[in-house]
Amino acid sequence: MPTSAPTLFNYSRFIDDLKRRINGARLSAARAVNAELVALYWDIGRAIREQQATRGWGDGVVDRLARDLKMSFPGTTGFSAASLWRMRQFHQAYSAPEFLAQLVRERERLSKRTRSAKALAAVDEHQLAQAVREMVEGVPWGHHVNLLSKIDDPARRLYYLQATARFGWSRNVLINQIKAQAFERSLAEGKVHNFALALPEHFAEQAEEALKSSYNLEFLGIRREIKERELENQLIARLRDFILELGYGFCFVGRQYRLTLGRKEYFIDLLFYHRFLKALVAVELKMGPFEPEFAGKMDFYLNLLNEKERAPDDAPSIGIILCAEKDNLEVEFALKSKTNPIGVAEYQLQGKLPAEMKGKLPSVRQLQEVLRSTFP
Repeated sequence: MPTSAPTLFNYSRFIDDLKRRINGARLSAARAVNAELVALYWDIGRAIREQQATRGWGDGVVDRLARDLKMSFPGTTGFSAASLWRMRQFHQAYSAPEFLAQLVRERERLSKRTRSAKALAAVDEHQLAQAVREMVEGVPWGHHVNLLSKIDDPARRLYYLQATARFGWSRNVLINQIKAQAFERSLAEGKVHNFALALPEHFAEQAEEALKSSYNLEFLGIRREIKERELENQLIARLRDFILELGYGFCFVGRQYRLTLGRKEYFIDLLFYHRFLKALVAVELKMGPFEPEFAGKMDFYLNLLNEKERAPDDAPSIGIILCAEKDNLEVEFALKSKTNPIGVAEYQLQGKLPAEMKGKLPSVRQLQEVLRSTFP
């Protein structure tokens, strides 16, 4: 019985579905291989430490082990003496009491429970060890190498490890976030938003993690006063760098995004979609300090986005106001009456001097006076 040829529309949908299945399967396979590899390296690192501790073996056993593994698995890379030492360090770093204590404190913070200073002793050690193993297996080995070589502090290491596992950071994104001191900036100043009031608890926590207290825009190279539209143009020209600074998961939708209400038009400076929050994110740029009316305008924009652009299965739209400076108390009062989730953050166009250098370098005026006296 003759069959009709598939229409272009039906075939396109068919091949697109197959591509998604293939890509999904490849990704799942890659993740499974990575988890097995990291688990193997974890077990090797643990075995070396245990044998050294129980049998009193010295450091020379690592070199001997590397030679024997190379003979047993010719052509296989990854078992050099340096690699074996890294595996040993890998297990030691993530099973150290300081790291486990930091993990317990982080769990307490997220669960909003309060415990005594002896919380670590009250935790089931087997469950804690299992949680650590599952967490490290979710991160590629190359990322672990970077974390082990660049970061010593347990709190910093846990922050970047959890962020990489949660948001799927690539190695370049991880390095960029470390260089940009994302952890330090997350602690330098409390984040100011109304997420807890405007969103369900579980979603508010995710949104809070996606928001930073400040954003480093040094990559723009701006050294003079500019207007908001020029700042927007610069960010669009360096969109890749801006998205890296925003954090993994942000997808660019458009600039000066047009919304209509009746006969009037309104324009959002920058509109993004966050893959993991599954929400539209509106970004408004302000060259000056925060003003309370900014919150009212953003609240209005979010109402329009939710009414006209939000998909049925999307989470509520989120607003981020980027300004040159802010007063946290003023922001808090401005957001109290707003029903939509809004966060306010500062941006930095130029790097700040270290605290110990402030007051020790000449000002611009002093330099000008020296130049005038030297070259009249």
